Amino acid sequence: MSLLTPASEVIQRHLEHFTDRHVILAGDIQDELGSILDAASVRVLTNQYHRWQNLHPLMGDNVNFSATVPADFMSDCDTLIYYWPKNKQEACFQLDDLCTYLKAGSQIFIVGENRSGVKSAEAIMEGIATLQKIDSARRCGLYYGELEQPTTFDIARWWRRYEEEDVQIHALPGVFSHNELDIGSNLLLATLNEPMKGKVLDLACGNGVIATVVGKRNPDVTLTLSDVSASAIASATATLEANQLTGKVIASDAYSNIDEQFDWIISNPPFHDGLNTSYNAVENMIYQAPKYLKKGGRLRIVANAFLPYPDMLDKAFGGHTVLAKTGKFKVYEATKR
Repeated sequence: MSLLTPASEVIQRHLEHFTDRHVILAGDIQDELGSILDAASVRVLTNQYHRWQNLHPLMGDNVNFSATVPADFMSDCDTLIYYWPKNKQEACFQLDDLCTYLKAGSQIFIVGENRSGVKSAEAIMEGIATLQKIDSARRCGLYYGELEQPTTFDIARWWRRYEEEDVQIHALPGVFSHNELDIGSNLLLATLNEPMKGKVLDLACGNGVIATVVGKRNPDVTLTLSDVSASAIASATATLEANQLTGKVIASDAYSNIDEQFDWIISNPPFHDGLNTSYNAVENMIYQAPKYLKKGGRLRIVANAFLPYPDMLDKAFGGHTVLAKTGKFKVYEATKR
């Protein structure tokens, strides 16, 4: 059993509420509380593939990896424990979805770290459930209410569409660069003007904009896109389709589901896990990259200039070059010898 997050420790102070309830946990789940919670039944919905990987051996089909709720997954649930994410719009999207499948009178618990903005849950749920703060501990707040008015979820209302370089970008809430192309990706794309060929992996692909621009500039490349986020997988798939491109889009925690070698690995990698700064994913991405590159294959990433990636690249590849930089970002490249 992994250590519980502060949010789950707050939930543990209220276990008497759950013993005879059919509970679903959803939102920004960061631990394995769902596998040990004492309740009539427990299900977990996560849009993070690595969380599903951890929980599936413990919970089997009672944990689901998806951007939205499968129709029959929570049909018996009468209690929701929702972990507040750092992205407010993602919370609105997920709660709109979840509250469509709960019956009126169902119990709703919303928990999150104070710095995440969880206090806005009261306003967001207005007209759906009247929430009250029932606990405050470990720098977290816990809110409770009963569902008064189930929602009617329509995913079409949540898609964001915009255009960059004649590329149509589609994204769901919570996906990086949801509303506009971020500065780092823009800098990375500016370095990808040379002809590219062979197999290209866009790792931590987000909405798929990097791979899509590469594919439009280089029609003969073979594209593979991967991400841990189910919402990113759905977004990248929609972006490829909108631009009449084909590619393989897969859920993978770094290289966990990758079993081939590439001519290029490109990425604007994340350095946060939920609210917390974490270099684990990027370390894994860099140190294992040579295994997934052909001889002469190249890894190209963009990152905040302050992050400690040059030393990692030198250890993994024996050297690196800086292709572009601004006051905030740098684009690094390393080649497998």
